[in-house]
Amino acid sequence: MSGFSQRLRSEIEYIGLNRKEFAAKIGINKRALDTYLGPQQSMPPADTAVKIAAALGLSVEYLVTGKEYQQKTDISKYLQFKDLLDDLAVLPEETLTPIKAVVKAFAEKK
Repeated sequence: MSGFSQRLRSEIEYIGLNRKEFAAKIGINKRALDTYLGPQQSMPPADTAVKIAAALGLSVEYLVTGKEYQQKTDISKYLQFKDLLDDLAVLPEETLTPIKAVVKAFAEKK
């Protein structure tokens, strides 16, 4: 499997969508998406690659080469916190404020 296919599959799994949902999100049919993820390992046209990257919050360069665009933050170190971040995202601000204060206090002690 190509690096592009591996990265694309990994990123789609990371955002928690299945292939059909992701294809609908970017406006292509599932069969087209399957060709980018399957054994054919075909590359999408540039306009589709841009849609894919935008939907994933990534650069096309990263999807194609595996090298992160210089101005973009490397998110790999945050992947271990995905579940925690998902939980925090649904909390109201009045609950988040003290949580943020506690985390900041611990971080400053480090």
